[in-house]
Amino acid sequence: MLTYFQAAVIGAVQGVTELFPISSLGHSVLIAAWVGGDWQKLVSPGESSGGTPYLAFVVALHVATACALLGYYWRTWRNILTGFVTMVRTRRVDTVAQRMALLILIATLPVAILGPLLEHPLHALFAAPICASVFLLLNGVVLTIGEGLRRRNEPTLAEYGRRFALQRTRTTVLTIDTPPRQSDRRLAALDLRDAIGIGFAQAGALLTGFSRAGLTMVGGLWRGLENEHAAKFAFLLATPAILGAGLLELPELTGPETIGIRGPILFGALISGLSSWLAVRFLERYFRTRTLLPFATYCIVTGLISILHFS
Repeated sequence: MLTYFQAAVIGAVQGVTELFPISSLGHSVLIAAWVGGDWQKLVSPGESSGGTPYLAFVVALHVATACALLGYYWRTWRNILTGFVTMVRTRRVDTVAQRMALLILIATLPVAILGPLLEHPLHALFAAPICASVFLLLNGVVLTIGEGLRRRNEPTLAEYGRRFALQRTRTTVLTIDTPPRQSDRRLAALDLRDAIGIGFAQAGALLTGFSRAGLTMVGGLWRGLENEHAAKFAFLLATPAILGAGLLELPELTGPETIGIRGPILFGALISGLSSWLAVRFLERYFRTRTLLPFATYCIVTGLISILHFS
């Protein structure tokens, strides 16, 4: 049985780790395994189509995180959705909001196609603590590589001028119905190849232990974004992916395995949504001046210790 205390702890951890580039699902598995006892039973195999009844609980936490992201970026999403409707009606891309809508749509395709096919098999196959530990370690390695890509792509003064000119070419030719934030202008300067590449990076988070936000940020750094802009695009891109996956998994929440624990599930989802809101608020400011290296170090150290413990 899932207690209210367990639901609150796991909800808080999931809400933070979903947006911090350190893997939410990996931590959900590892924390339960590290504590052991009744916590370990949460991740034992069950009759849930997701592999364990515990994963049905995680669905609610993901939906809560998506709702927190929608609430935090509600102005941006209002503009994007308006731009999407206008783009479909006119079949043209004339504004920054329309360009953002197109980029997010393109970048979401890989996980939208691969997620329904691979999510359940991969989670059931790699939900063991040792697998989550290995992938958490690899996640740290990928974050380190991403930081190296950022430094390699760090532009000279001449390159700054070239990028600024390219950005103006791509975005100022658009009719600005609603003045966009500077970060939206920078993201709108991505091309469609950039969007599809970042989308495939996000799909790597289907493996338990890899971070959705982390891989998406690394994809953004690979395509020349700075940490601040890569983080915002990762959060925007995560919203439809998390919400869509959660809506598809809603039958898990109404299945027989959740009878008797729906109260703790709702309580955990509330805690998850609140912690997600606080996490995105912190990270948006953090990545203005700081890097992925602390998160990479944490993942590598925690992954190594967990591998030794569960081997």
